[in-house]
Amino acid sequence: MTRPQPTAAGGGDGSGQGGSGGVGIRTGTDIVPTSRVNSLVRESGERFLETLLTAGEIEDCTTDRGISLDAVAARLAAKEAVFKTLHAPRSSLPWLSIEVRRTSGGWPEVELHGVARTLALEAGVAELSVSISHDGGFAIAVAVAAVRQ
Repeated sequence: MTRPQPTAAGGGDGSGQGGSGGVGIRTGTDIVPTSRVNSLVRESGERFLETLLTAGEIEDCTTDRGISLDAVAARLAAKEAVFKTLHAPRSSLPWLSIEVRRTSGGWPEVELHGVARTLALEAGVAELSVSISHDGGFAIAVAVAAVRQ
């Protein structure tokens, strides 16, 4: 779970405008076919992963047999799900500024950096959690954000 620094913003509608002092919940979800990740790796090589995943994420996705496409697909789904909770103006997803790492217990944890961190602070995000799963050729993620209102 990540905890962006507190901000004075926080609107009743979760927009970051004005404030009523409560907490709202936002959710985001995404699903990624592992076959799509496989196609991208075949077309562009594993170097393309460096444009979407941090070095730590690539390390988490690497097994003794190489890159786990299921793990990559799960992280991409998680990043998109997190982005959806930010209610940012439709722009390019700041892939490298949303980092999904595995804790020592094996659970996913989100760290926001740069653009994503700024978007979260502007949106009044106080806490963020993500759950990921993969099975049957698909990866799915659900993100939940507690937002100051």
